[in-house]
Amino acid sequence: MAAPATSVKEVIQKKPEGLDLYARFALAGALGCSVTHGAFTPVDVIKTRIQLDPATYNRGMIGGFRQVIKNEGIGALATGFGPTFTGYFVQGAFKFGGYEFFKKQSIDLIGIEKARQNRTAVYSVSAASAEFFASVALCPLEATRIRLVSTPGYAKGLVDGFTKILTTEGVGAFYAGFGPILFKQVPYTVTKFVVYEKVAENILAQFDKSKLSGSALTGINLGSGLIAGFAAAIVSQPADTMLSKINKTKGLPGESTVSRLAKIARELGVRGSFAGLPTRLFMVGGLTAGQFAIYGDIKKALGMFMSCPRICPQQYQTANLVITGATNGVEIAK
Repeated sequence: MAAPATSVKEVIQKKPEGLDLYARFALAGALGCSVTHGAFTPVDVIKTRIQLDPATYNRGMIGGFRQVIKNEGIGALATGFGPTFTGYFVQGAFKFGGYEFFKKQSIDLIGIEKARQNRTAVYSVSAASAEFFASVALCPLEATRIRLVSTPGYAKGLVDGFTKILTTEGVGAFYAGFGPILFKQVPYTVTKFVVYEKVAENILAQFDKSKLSGSALTGINLGSGLIAGFAAAIVSQPADTMLSKINKTKGLPGESTVSRLAKIARELGVRGSFAGLPTRLFMVGGLTAGQFAIYGDIKKALGMFMSCPRICPQQYQTANLVITGATNGVEIAK
């Protein structure tokens, strides 16, 4: 006797929820961010060198690659891979998982109709809230990465570098760049999610969502992510340069973080604040496109395509169960 077919309604009732659901969001975000940032470590090395020593590394991205390989060997391009992969694994979990969590809380607080009417504000508040906690987790590892990249030979790797900073400079050294990292990451993340959501909405409005294939959705994620990455890179570039500068060396005795930042800003000027922007556009555009593509695909693999809550449009309740938008879970676009 054949087993009865499982209805869509029955499957939806078994969707992950609560801690299980947000753990899956977090894992998808962690893998998306760590894989992409890890893959772009060589580009990040060149970008950081250009920011910290523009007089020496003044030949653009390709020229920077040639200089580093000639002077230090090809292995130098992998400097900081450990803290980069680890830091962005943790940060990605907080960022994407937190974005989903805070967006759902916002919708529950103001209602689905108001959320739809003010979805840009919902996207922005959710992204900013998630990024604050993500930055707290990322800051020590980012400080270690910058020290390894900016000072060749400083330490043998993540554990050695982290331990050396901790024992010689104390916990405070890890958060000397917390102000710049917030100044960089919050606008970056807000721009990243808002632009992605808006671009994806406009693209998807041109098609019948129920007929889009998985590869088509991945392509939309890639294209929307690329545009979002370019916008986010430009918005956050000055703070990224300041973050590299402040983490390169420890401050003078009695010098506060605020005074260090003010001094760095004066030294850089507007032009200096955008040093390395072409390299960072290439890096962040690729990173963001890859993150949203990987994030969506991993969530589908983890079964979160069934996690659509009651606030989703009716299109999601079809046999095709099409996924749209950056979240693929809490959808508020009409």
